[in-house]
Amino acid sequence: MGGRRVRVRRPRARGMNGREVVLPSWTAYAAEDPLHERALAQMLLGVSTRRYEGSLEGVPARVLARGTSKSAVSRRFVAATEAQMRVWLGRDLGDIDLAVLMIDGVYVDEHVLLVAVGIDCQGRKHVLGVREGATENSTACKALLADLQERSLPTGTTILAVLDGSKALAKAVRDVFGGRALLQRCQVHKMRNILDQLPEDMRPSVREALRQAYRSGNAERAKKLLVNLARRLRADHPSAAASIDEGLDETLTVMRFGLPSSLARVLSTTNVIENIIGSVRNIGGRVKRWKNAQMILRWTTAAVSAAATRFRSIAGHKSMPVLVKILRDRDHSTSSVEPKGKAA
Repeated sequence: MGGRRVRVRRPRARGMNGREVVLPSWTAYAAEDPLHERALAQMLLGVSTRRYEGSLEGVPARVLARGTSKSAVSRRFVAATEAQMRVWLGRDLGDIDLAVLMIDGVYVDEHVLLVAVGIDCQGRKHVLGVREGATENSTACKALLADLQERSLPTGTTILAVLDGSKALAKAVRDVFGGRALLQRCQVHKMRNILDQLPEDMRPSVREALRQAYRSGNAERAKKLLVNLARRLRADHPSAAASIDEGLDETLTVMRFGLPSSLARVLSTTNVIENIIGSVRNIGGRVKRWKNAQMILRWTTAAVSAAATRFRSIAGHKSMPVLVKILRDRDHSTSSVEPKGKAA
């Protein structure tokens, strides 16, 4: 009752043979599942295990209640998140008409959690998977992608893969999808990497130059602006210049598609995942001590699933048919190239 167990008189019944009959009504009343769900909901709202009882609605003084102690609530939260994790990380993905794959990582304690989000042909977002690893390397990413394939995620057609800029992630996506993945490096991550290698007084002007290039709407003009910026920085700040050069063309992939600006902005960064990762940081920030990687994965899955309940279609989703046509035209042009046979 109200997120707690209450003491009631147990009704008993016996059959003709004298043995006690199990009453379905009592079995339903005694079930733990509603309590697990309540504990999960309260914890995700920020209620601590110590304050759980105080967050519940009151019951009459004559009702004997239990099951609201710190340890009882903790056990229910663990049970609920473990069940949720099994469902979320094992569900079939075959019904998703995938057009865009986004992958980004969030560090929790000494572990990195890779989060994969898919955008279907109608512009709807789907959390595809979460993978824990010691570092954001290609091995962890390939394991994540292999898991998605095992759960029937369609990988036979061309997709747009938007990545956070990690070379390891790009390598893993190429290894799994081959030429069927068109890579877009996140422009926000790229800007951050460049600016981190510059002194504070230079960052505002370089930031504005990068924004001007990425907002130009023309891939050739943007590339020219970026190449000129790298040339100006090369003598005094070679690391920043090298960061501009590295993967430059892959930061302009979406721009070359000629998509409407609202959709192009969404697909040029991994901000869709950043919003989800914000929920992970917000909820995970309440934990004072992480016991192990399994605990981190449980909390991350709970945070991601909670964020997914608030999903809306991406901005510019009405223009998704334009992107889908570009991807399918590439499929057609690739499949129409016949391999040359050997001479008889």
